[in-house]
Amino acid sequence: MLNIPKDKQLILFDGVCNLCNSSVLYVIKRDKKDKFLFAPLQSDIGKSVIKIFKINTVETDSILLYNPKTNSLNTKSTAALLIAKHLGFPTNVLTVFLLTPTFIRNWVYNIIAKNRYKWFGKKESCMIPTPELQSKFIA
Repeated sequence: MLNIPKDKQLILFDGVCNLCNSSVLYVIKRDKKDKFLFAPLQSDIGKSVIKIFKINTVETDSILLYNPKTNSLNTKSTAALLIAKHLGFPTNVLTVFLLTPTFIRNWVYNIIAKNRYKWFGKKESCMIPTPELQSKFIA
């Protein structure tokens, strides 16, 4: 289906969102076990995941976490917290919020996602990774 190594997970993000790009850099810096690969939602693989999992991009337009081992996709706050789980202390402490009902977590998440361009700005095009980070990104 998707050509992602089984020992990795793919984070799909809004490639023109400043908050999303900053979050990707935050994850890369703390991904000590080299667990994650990245791709913009706007990329070919991003579009493939959206199509395969029938994602409504009006409702979910910011972060997706694809796990090739289970062929599963997590979205919104669940995706963010499952990513945090792999980033070591203190970031991994955020997983305690998985105990909060999803509708409450996603309500907060949706407020941030809805306002992310207004609060953090937007780029004209997707981030181009530096040569050092290129191996973390797939198209």
